[in-house]
Amino acid sequence: MLVDRYGLPVSTSSQAALDAYVAGADCVLAAVAGYREHLGRAIEADPAFALPYVALARGLFLDAEVKPAREEAARARDLAQAATPREQSHVHAIALALEGKPVDALAATRGHLVDWPRDAMVLAPATGVFGLVGFSGRQEREQELYDLLTGLASHYGEDWWFSCVHAFAASESGRLDEAWRLIEPSMAANPRNAHGAHIRVHVLHEMGEMARALEYLGAWMPGLDKRSLLHCHLSWHVALTALALGKLDRAWDAYRSGVHPGGSWGPPINVVSDTAAFLWRAELAGEPRRPDLWREVQDYALQFFPKAGVPFADAHTVVACVANGDFATLERLVGEMRDRIAAGKFAPGSVVPTIAEAFAAYAKNDWNAAIRLFDQALPETVRIGGSRAQRDLVEHTLIAAYLKAGRPEDARRLIGRRTDRRATVGVAGYASG
Repeated sequence: MLVDRYGLPVSTSSQAALDAYVAGADCVLAAVAGYREHLGRAIEADPAFALPYVALARGLFLDAEVKPAREEAARARDLAQAATPREQSHVHAIALALEGKPVDALAATRGHLVDWPRDAMVLAPATGVFGLVGFSGRQEREQELYDLLTGLASHYGEDWWFSCVHAFAASESGRLDEAWRLIEPSMAANPRNAHGAHIRVHVLHEMGEMARALEYLGAWMPGLDKRSLLHCHLSWHVALTALALGKLDRAWDAYRSGVHPGGSWGPPINVVSDTAAFLWRAELAGEPRRPDLWREVQDYALQFFPKAGVPFADAHTVVACVANGDFATLERLVGEMRDRIAAGKFAPGSVVPTIAEAFAAYAKNDWNAAIRLFDQALPETVRIGGSRAQRDLVEHTLIAAYLKAGRPEDARRLIGRRTDRRATVGVAGYASG
């Protein structure tokens, strides 16, 4: 019987189908363009082979093509009935996530990995800050993901994909030395792994190595197809690091060419979060408000997330509403969040409404209320999902509120708490924001 790259038997007798499937699955794991073409060839070579269909479904879902993804997952479910128990379980675990059942999907994933710990495509949806664990809404989710991956590490050895996701979990849980030891050989093994490049930049960000991060991205990004899943978000990292280094022209060029709606393709959740986060940070750094860009962000956000329900997107949509002075829409979204909380359908609980109200108070120059609300939200921001670098928007705005309220010592105290992460935040950078 043929086996995949992880040594797992597959129910196809076609070497061509297997080779194309492995290439397509690796594209999905690496977040680079090409998975559609590879998996299409796998399906053409063996139309009864279930795994390429569910891998295609996973890629389409990540590209925010939800309906086609669910259609491919349904085909995979049908075909898997004649496949091995491993492939049936593989398809089931991945399909549950695509069908909007994240709790069931994570339970199925954990059960599957007991018997087949090297099934990377099943493990993948649980990893990262947007994964089944990352978006669970749990306070302890960073440690939970690190523990899950550490427990599987012996099964993967020096596999480039596993090492990069393990590195991210280590970085997000504060283990920067371990993260660096993992990400460097991962990128050496597969230099064009977009997830790995992204994670390497996150580790550098957490170390406070902004100049190194920007230099690395400047050399690495030109080879990345704009159709790739992470092109938008890596462009945000270029803009963010350039802004931190005072390279404003480069920051705005990266924003316009690769981040804002129309500048570069990206999943809506990345476009909404990255545009709002960059524009707000730019203002904190002293840049003037750009109403046209903020209106564009809010219009895009409400097109793709018209109602509250995706907490990470909601947390950034409300920032756009605040920047535009649209407090009516803000109040509607906060009301919808509170309704979902009451119904037990909003995993992070009340932290997102609190963040929304904090940004609104900040926009109204009510520094004391903003400080009180941001301070209340800060310990639970981990529950909204996303990375530490993304969630820093709350902390940065709290620092600015302290300075505007004439409380520089409190600002310094909060900045001091960041030294454990080796991040560098200059007080002067917030003085005029």
